[in-house]
Formats: sequence, C-alpha cells, structure tokens
Amino acid sequence: MTTGHPQEAPLTVQVRHTQGREAVCRVAGDLDIETLAPAQESLSGLLGQGPPVLVVDLEEVGFCDSSGLNLLLRTRSAALEAGIDFRLAAVAPTVMRVLELTGARAVFSIHDSVDAALAV
Repeated sequence: MTTGHPQEAPLTVQVRHTQGREAVCRVAGDLDIETLAPAQESLSGLLGQGPPVLVVDLEEVGFCDSSGLNLLLRTRSAALEAGIDFRLAAVAPTVMRVLELTGARAVFSIHDSVDAALAV
C-alpha cells in the first residue's frame, strides 16, 4: 500500500559474522512500522542460525517508534529462549531516548561500540 509520501530514511540492514561465529546486524535508517520488515527478517534469520552472540548495531538509526522497540524486545526474548546472548551496540541518541523513556534500557545489554559488545 502506497501512502504517496516518500520514505525519508528507508531501512537498510547489513549482517556479518565474526570468526567466533558471533552475528552482527547493522541497522541504518528509520526503524518504524513502515520500514521494519528488513530488520525483522534479518533478525529472525539470525536467531534461526543460533549464533552464540547477536549484536545489533544501532549507530545509524535516525528514528525508532514503538514497533521498532517492540522488535528489539521480541528479538531479545527469543534470543534468551534460544540461549543466544543479545546485545545492543552504538545506540543512536534517538533510540536511547526511546529506551530510557519506556524503561526498556534496563533490560538490554548496551555497549558503546560493536567491538565493545563483542569483547564481553
């Protein structure tokens, strides 16, 4: 369904694996109801692969709405159930504000950078 409004920041997702099999999912753009699908598909696929650690890099996320927050919370829950260590890295200020306002910051393992998240 097209609304007639161009998306200002379409979401892009890049996935990579480290030599230790950890997965890093870099999300860039707006993480909202309109753009959520690529991130949802990538994170679901990564959970299915069962890496020991899943790091979500949020450095280039310009906006995050409740659906984006819900995706992060659901992914965290599924990771815990699967025995996967779930971490957020380089959380953009706009996303951090959402985490703080909702109290969700307390449930996430948050790191300053991807390297810091992988070094834990």
